[in-house]
Amino acid sequence: MIVVNEKNNLLEMHVYGELTLADYRSFEEAVGRELKTAPKIKLLLDLTQMTGYTLDVAWEEIKFTRAHAHDFQRIAIVSATQLAPWLSWVSAAFSDAEARIFDNRDPAIAWLNAA
Repeated sequence: MIVVNEKNNLLEMHVYGELTLADYRSFEEAVGRELKTAPKIKLLLDLTQMTGYTLDVAWEEIKFTRAHAHDFQRIAIVSATQLAPWLSWVSAAFSDAEARIFDNRDPAIAWLNAA
């Protein structure tokens, strides 16, 4: 399950449990809405409660990131698991967004808002 919060050019995605393709599609829709009002988006991915993801999500992430390579300004990933470096690598490989990994939300929000 995901919870998506949209605030101006800041999009927050909080994942709880397993991330499914239906969840990811909700995120994609939120990105589409944000891009109608902002040229670039700041993204907070809170994965602290994520337990895993389905294989189709991994493939969709690659396709989505390539299609939106220039739509993100900064991506802050909040996670203490080994999953975060992989997501950071995928984002960096297919996007010109600046990406960083954080242990908790507060420094991630501060970094996103500093841009």
